[in-house]
Amino acid sequence: MERSPVLLASPASSESYSCHFVFIRGFCRRDAPPDISTRQIARRVFTLFIMPSALAIAAHPDDIEFVMAGTLLLLRDAGWEIHCCNLSTGNMGSTVMTAAQTARTRRGEAQAAAKLMGAEWHAPICDDLGIFYTEENIRRVCAIVRAAKPRVVLTHALADYMEDHMITARLAVTATFARGVPNYRSLPARKPCLDPCVVYHAMPHGQRTQTRRLVFPEAFADTASVHDRKRAALACHASQKRWLDETQGMDSYLRTMDEFSLALGKQSRGFKQAEGWVRHLHYGFSDEADDPLRTALGKKYRINTAFVGAAERGDV
Repeated sequence: MERSPVLLASPASSESYSCHFVFIRGFCRRDAPPDISTRQIARRVFTLFIMPSALAIAAHPDDIEFVMAGTLLLLRDAGWEIHCCNLSTGNMGSTVMTAAQTARTRRGEAQAAAKLMGAEWHAPICDDLGIFYTEENIRRVCAIVRAAKPRVVLTHALADYMEDHMITARLAVTATFARGVPNYRSLPARKPCLDPCVVYHAMPHGQRTQTRRLVFPEAFADTASVHDRKRAALACHASQKRWLDETQGMDSYLRTMDEFSLALGKQSRGFKQAEGWVRHLHYGFSDEADDPLRTALGKKYRINTAFVGAAERGDV
């Protein structure tokens, strides 16, 4: 879908008027109620005619496919534009190839997975174990956020089993916060984006923090209808089968992902397979009640009432 230029025209007085004209590529609509504001009309036009965008920011090639790709595919099917960004080249992910060979191989695998999902791919900015919370990296990630103009950012949990994941989450949060700051210069320089954006954190590996504390999601996304495509996207990362078998005890990385999805589906009490999400605090990002995944996914999105109750009591 091509983004459409939009012109909104209203009577001179914003307090009293009989109608609004909304021009979209020369097409005029006069169906706005007399009591609706120009801002509300703009919001309606944006929702109806401009494709929203979702950006997944993960540490390594294949991280998106493990815990985020199902939700991205659901959004894609709902008409959203989707973007994939792994901050690392994945150059350490092999026991048989050199670092340079591994980086080239994994770049091709990540691009193939993004193409399969219908996503725009963004090049990495770091190497494995080289993802650090630095000013330069924040500026580089901010440039990616500003380019994608996301309504939704999907990223890792802030507490996970390895530092690359946790620092990526911190970089994603700060870069997204900085997206609309006019005096903050991204690298490369890009125009600030002031549209509201909600950051969602995925479940950590095994649903446990680095100190083994069990973690539950705030909400579940029903990924059963897209699970085969999610699995096919993960299968693009063929170089990782031997690496994960030998270094992290995953007998089959595809089966491991299946088990994660089934476990979250069971916890949802209604979905066969699922991904789990926790919203970042809204300050500096969006309205407090803003939950665009809930709006976009409808019945394929379920709030975890037990989590919400525990959060209100301070038990999470």
